[in-house]
Amino acid sequence: MPNFTAADLVELFRKELELCKVTEGEELVILAEPSSRSEYVEAAFAAGLALKANVIQATLPGGSPVPLPSSRTGSGAGLTSLDDSPLALSLLQGADLVLDLTNEGFIHTQTLGKILDAGTRMLFVADPPEVLARNLPTPEDKALVQAGAALLKAGKELRVTSPSGTELVADLVDSHPGFQCGIADDPGRWDHWPSTMVLAWPKTSHGRIVLAPGDILLPFKTYVRDEVTLTIEDGRIADIAGGGDARMLQLFFEDANDEEARFLSHMGWGLMTRADWFSMALYDRESLMGMDARGLAGNFLFSTGPHPFMNRHTYNHLDIPMRGCTVEIDGRAVVDHGRLLDLGNL
Repeated sequence: MPNFTAADLVELFRKELELCKVTEGEELVILAEPSSRSEYVEAAFAAGLALKANVIQATLPGGSPVPLPSSRTGSGAGLTSLDDSPLALSLLQGADLVLDLTNEGFIHTQTLGKILDAGTRMLFVADPPEVLARNLPTPEDKALVQAGAALLKAGKELRVTSPSGTELVADLVDSHPGFQCGIADDPGRWDHWPSTMVLAWPKTSHGRIVLAPGDILLPFKTYVRDEVTLTIEDGRIADIAGGGDARMLQLFFEDANDEEARFLSHMGWGLMTRADWFSMALYDRESLMGMDARGLAGNFLFSTGPHPFMNRHTYNHLDIPMRGCTVEIDGRAVVDHGRLLDLGNL
């Protein structure tokens, strides 16, 4: 792994802020908590000054309540101290861009919507520097995910199959397709660096999802060891069958004691061509979010729990990226056995 110097990080953040269209005179707020990566805060501050933005650093009390710790999981409430600080909220609403360097972010909170509704752009950053550098986005990445989101918006049915036995059908009508591209350059937009994916929020789905060895369970940050079969009825996980990994998922839902946790939320596929599926095996669990797995080009990613368009705001949230699947929209494949197809030819 490369040894990043302070100068390297400043240049890396400068490139990213330029992609986010930070310009002279813009109001840039760097949001942190006491345990944020201090080198990121310093590099982002210097990069913002280099672009002649008006830079403010705001540090709020960190931590997150149950059910999961704030250790870059992609789950949980995240920066809940923001909920009780009208002053901090007004600061973020007045910014042109908020660079969120907290451990967990707060994507699953209703506070985020209040900030974005004010026209503030927001970019969340949590992964190690090597992961950020390898997956530095490009404008072309945004064009690709926008094309994928357009296909989802025009489609009526999403079908996912796999050699292991997955047979899932999801309703795309009014599924609010979206995307992440690692660039927050439009007013009111939230994004995540690194991330390149398209996703939809189906209201219902049915069928069978079969997790194969080598697939990934997030936020546990573990690779599936033995096959797990999930039976999906009316958008809900009705049954879990298999060995040790199935037992762990069963216990997760039992301990959550939360009916909303068993529902599927968003699903889609990755387009991040420089992602490394095995990076999770090379880092300790605290240090990375796992965006390589979520965004890997050609994966199928589905999630459970929160669904803002169906008023489900549970913090019991799983992201499960799978490899080797075929993903079709109204019978047209966008991913063929884990291989990303050229959207321009569809």
